Amino acid sequence: MEQKISFTKMHGLGNCYIYLDGITRDLSSIESFPALSHQVSDPYKGIGSDGLILILPSKKADVRMRIFNKDGSEAMNCGNGLRCVAKYAYEHQLVDSRQFAIETLSGNKQATVHLREGSVEEVTVDMGEPILERAQIPVAGPLGGQPVIREQLTVDGEDYAFTAVSMGNPHALFFVDAIAEAPIHKLGALLADTYPLFPNGVNVGFVEKLSDHEVNYRVWERGSGITQACGTGACASVVASILEKRVAKDVPVTVHLEGGDLTIEWQSESNHVLMTGEAKTICDGVYFQR
Repeated sequence: MEQKISFTKMHGLGNCYIYLDGITRDLSSIESFPALSHQVSDPYKGIGSDGLILILPSKKADVRMRIFNKDGSEAMNCGNGLRCVAKYAYEHQLVDSRQFAIETLSGNKQATVHLREGSVEEVTVDMGEPILERAQIPVAGPLGGQPVIREQLTVDGEDYAFTAVSMGNPHALFFVDAIAEAPIHKLGALLADTYPLFPNGVNVGFVEKLSDHEVNYRVWERGSGITQACGTGACASVVASILEKRVAKDVPVTVHLEGGDLTIEWQSESNHVLMTGEAKTICDGVYFQR
């Protein structure tokens, strides 16, 4: 039986998702959100996206979001998705303040929308404290509270060093001299979803330092592959840069991604990471699910 599903397609720096409003619309007739995410993400038989995001009522915050990757797996958090949810919630009057909380599986995140002529142009999200303990990221290995910094990893006879950070999603960060030469296909495909060192999978990121306040970043996301941008990954790249003493804390760092730029700051006083960047609406439509 054919079902008509109203949607909005949005992107943050090219990281695009299909958004369903479960606050003003009833989504109970949808049997499987993982299956729907897989269907709508297909660029040939669906709509084309990096996955599906639901905007839902919350008992803990002003709104709640659920994130499904294109393979149907559910993600704990999504930085670019948070900014788009904030834009949608404000512009569709689901919230009545420019500052509000969004519930995710990794906790509540505070969002502040920045307006231009009444529309949300950019959003700042307080991403909270980075998770650095091995077991909580998680990374397999000895228990203990020490961060995973420049840990050695041998793959196909080649040695690499990575730093691990979770921003609600786990990230393994590899520093390279030139981002264009980063082994993103090789390491991304191997490590992201089934590598034993990362029990829950991992987003595989590559960072090139350009200056004390500027880096390049590319990512292979677990469950999705290479994406134009990853907000939690951009945050993790700056945290890893600080842990490796490549940049300083309390300094806004511009992170250049394929889809555009984000500004990230890890603040000493609160130990929180702030992320600021764009959120854009692409289109509204109706998907015919069969």
